[in-house]
Amino acid sequence: MFTQAPTAAKPCPRREKLFGDGRPSPLDRNAKLRITERARLLMRRTQAGKAYGVVTAKAFDVLKALMWGFHNGRSGVCFPSLETIAKRVKCARSTVALALKALEAAGLVSWVNRIVRRQVLEEDASGKAVLRIRVMRTSNAYTFNDPATEGRSPKSSKSENPTGTKNQESSSLLRGAYAPAKIENLDLAAALERLGRLIGVGGAPS
Repeated sequence: MFTQAPTAAKPCPRREKLFGDGRPSPLDRNAKLRITERARLLMRRTQAGKAYGVVTAKAFDVLKALMWGFHNGRSGVCFPSLETIAKRVKCARSTVALALKALEAAGLVSWVNRIVRRQVLEEDASGKAVLRIRVMRTSNAYTFNDPATEGRSPKSSKSENPTGTKNQESSSLLRGAYAPAKIENLDLAAALERLGRLIGVGGAPS
C-alpha cells in the first residue's frame, strides 16, 4: 500500500529589511480618511455566521492606532513595536500580529523590517570578552495604501526611448552632443535667407 508524501508547506515570502526609517509614506488627512473608510467597508459581513468581513473589529482598531496615533503625516514615518501597538489597542501582542496580517491581506497595510547595527559583548574562542558589530532587527516600518492612488504606475526615471533609437540620436544632436563643428560657423543671416527661398518667401529657390 502506497502512502502519499506529505505536501511541503508553502514558504513565506521574505520580508524586506532596511536600515533607518524604512519606506516613509506621507499622507494627508483626506488620504487617511479614505483608507479608514475602505477598512470600514471591508468590515461588512461577507459570509453567514461571521460577525465581520475581511477586516475584524480588532484589525480596524489596529489600523486606526497606526494611522491616527503613530503615523507622522508629514514625514511618513511609522514604526511602533508590536508591544506599543498592543498597549494602545489594549490587546495581546499576538492579536496585533494577526490583525496586521489581515490588514496586509486586505491591501490596506504593508511593512518592512527595520534593522540596526549594534555593538554586542561576546566571548571569543579563548574566552576573552570582545565587542562585535551585529545586525539586529527592531520594529516594523509601516506604509498604507491609499485607494485614490490604486492603479497608478510610478513615473519612470529612465528614458522613454530605447537605447540607440532615432529619437535619442535626434535629441542628442539638438543638445549638441554630436553637432558638427561646421554648424557653429554658419552665417545665420545667409541661412535664414536660403530658408526663405526654399519655402517660397522672397522668390523662387535657386
